[in-house]
Amino acid sequence: MNPPATGGFLCYNYIMSKLEDIVSLCKRRGFIFPGSDVYGGMAGTWDFGPLGVSLKRKIMQEWWSFWVDQRDNMYGVDAAIIMNPKTWEASGHVATFNDPLVECKECRGRFRADKLVDGYGEGITDEEFLAAGAKCPTCGKQNWSEIRKFNMMFQTHIGPVSDDEHIAYLRPETAQGIFTNFKNVVDTIYPNLPFGIAQQGKAFRNEISPRDFILRDRECSQMEIEYFVKPDTWEAEFEKLRAEQHEFLEQVIGLPKEMIHEYDVPAEDRAHYSKRTIDFMFDYPNGEEELMGLAYRTDFDLSNIQENSGKSMEYRDKNTGESFVPHVIEPSIGVERLILAVLSAAYHEEELEGGDKRTVLKLPENLAPYKYCVSPLLKNKPELVAKAKEVFEILKQKYTFVTWDDSGNIGKRYRKQDEIGTPKCVVVDFESLENDDVTVRDRDTTEQVRVKVREI
Repeated sequence: MNPPATGGFLCYNYIMSKLEDIVSLCKRRGFIFPGSDVYGGMAGTWDFGPLGVSLKRKIMQEWWSFWVDQRDNMYGVDAAIIMNPKTWEASGHVATFNDPLVECKECRGRFRADKLVDGYGEGITDEEFLAAGAKCPTCGKQNWSEIRKFNMMFQTHIGPVSDDEHIAYLRPETAQGIFTNFKNVVDTIYPNLPFGIAQQGKAFRNEISPRDFILRDRECSQMEIEYFVKPDTWEAEFEKLRAEQHEFLEQVIGLPKEMIHEYDVPAEDRAHYSKRTIDFMFDYPNGEEELMGLAYRTDFDLSNIQENSGKSMEYRDKNTGESFVPHVIEPSIGVERLILAVLSAAYHEEELEGGDKRTVLKLPENLAPYKYCVSPLLKNKPELVAKAKEVFEILKQKYTFVTWDDSGNIGKRYRKQDEIGTPKCVVVDFESLENDDVTVRDRDTTEQVRVKVREI
């Protein structure tokens, strides 16, 4: 006999997710908490809880497996977060890594000018901003300062002396750690072109106004590849990577194709190093925002390193003997943005018969924190608990990502596991003691079937 279905899970209406609903679920169920919450928090920082860590690591591992482990021309590095400050001078970040900052003269609030009006990028002028009639989001007034450039790198000092000679920066991107190790990889691995170097790690950006949950943070994790190619092959290689980005997002991560859009960034809005950039946009609950980028960086970075360091960044072709500075294509994605995309696509609220509703996180099985949840039908029956523990240990050894839940009644357990995205709930009842089978309930359909323990 199967446990009761609890609630008549025949939904007749699907409710679109809202960002505040996702934020609430993440805190309630242990995915993501505000950073330093016990002390009142710190804007633009977030802490990942037990389930959030599992989701984050699985996403990062899927990326590494797809782009590195499954290929024979991709190599990983893990560079230092604090680098020689000459790195950021050569890359152009000291001079150009700026956002347009505007200040409200009434309440002293500071904002990114291009985010207060529609249709403008980072190059927005004072005239354009004032003509748009933007109001202060805090006080509603229209008394603005002139726009000024604000460098987003976090500055620190190396050693015991805090003066200009000892300035260093927390890296604003992981890419430069790849470029500075280009020669090291070539000299030790000596790969054939094209080849890529991949890195996952922390990046820090002093955002003027962090917003939209984990979409725009001051501390984030990045996953980047610098793919080195011959100059005359970049277009063909760009298109290959473009197609593979869709494959990764849609087939590996499971994002709905219709929620992903490409935006060919115009020249005036591209980064200073880019000759072509495609932003992969996603339909987040708060609107269409950038999920990841694919940029053709030419030989900008390696040539700058060569010029500023005095060390050759040329690659010598094994077959032709030709020496040249390779060009680079960069697929780059923020981990937190990808996590929010996964949560947004997975979050469902379903209205049920009788006016009730359930919240369910329809995470792909390869990303869900737990694959199975095991429960005894009744926790006050020692024989059921003992059998359920036996089943739990079998599945734990087999699948690793298995959890135990005996709190509340079976209906509450189902609702909890629906909210955290567990694909299957396994319930041990009295029939299990006789037949060595269990009830397996499906998260998405709520259907229940009897299955032999050895067949799970």
